[in-house]
Amino acid sequence: MNFTSILTALLVIGCLGIFVGLFLGIAAIVFKVEVNEKEEQILNALPGNNCGGCGYPGCSGLAAAIANGQAPSNQCPVGGEAVASEIAKILGEEAGSSKKMVAFVACSGHCDETSNDYDYYGVEDCRMLSFVPNGGPKSCNEGCLGFGTCVKECPFDAIHVDNGVAVVDREKCKACGKCVAVCPKRLISLVPYDSKFAVACSNKQKGAITGKQCKVGCIGCGICQKNCPKEAVTVENFNATIDYDKCVNCSLCSQKCPKKIIKDFRTKK
Repeated sequence: MNFTSILTALLVIGCLGIFVGLFLGIAAIVFKVEVNEKEEQILNALPGNNCGGCGYPGCSGLAAAIANGQAPSNQCPVGGEAVASEIAKILGEEAGSSKKMVAFVACSGHCDETSNDYDYYGVEDCRMLSFVPNGGPKSCNEGCLGFGTCVKECPFDAIHVDNGVAVVDREKCKACGKCVAVCPKRLISLVPYDSKFAVACSNKQKGAITGKQCKVGCIGCGICQKNCPKEAVTVENFNATIDYDKCVNCSLCSQKCPKKIIKDFRTKK
């Protein structure tokens, strides 16, 4: 190989390099994607759990929605007030008030409190029980199935099955709502963290029927409703519910309940 051949090869490679560089430079300008600086800052402020509890596909989806004015600064249930305040500063606005929430399982039907219609040996996934007779082996068709689909879904290890019923760890729960969405019986809801009492039953059968199915089920007697001084407790379809906007945590409903299923859910009892 002589010097001329080497020089020619170098020139060809050099020209090719210049061409590729120019092409990439032009392409970068033509196909440039504008980056929303506020969106990037909001994304960095979010906790990064990508749990979807906010209703958007991960933290990046929520960051884009907040930056574009499609979601409020306090939309992230995991970050709470601290993250909402930081995002509000990025946006240059006042942080909206956000009430801390926690998941609650409305069932007290532990294995020793309920009866079964039959023995079940199939797939241990609560969602699969919708395909079996009566929606599961428990006589109470409204009760927790206890196979822990909510446990598998929770990204924070905040819910576990204890003696056949799912129980939430209040301090670990971030109110992302994944357990709420996955429960086929719709037993799990988000309630205010600062509230004390909740109705730990979802059975809507008449009292006589409920009594045969579960020893601790709500019988719809209405005593709680009659004794509530703030009209925060109502009984519909033989089941009590609490209006947390009215409830002042006086505990009268819990004290008067003959079945003791209006519980202080801050404890595990």
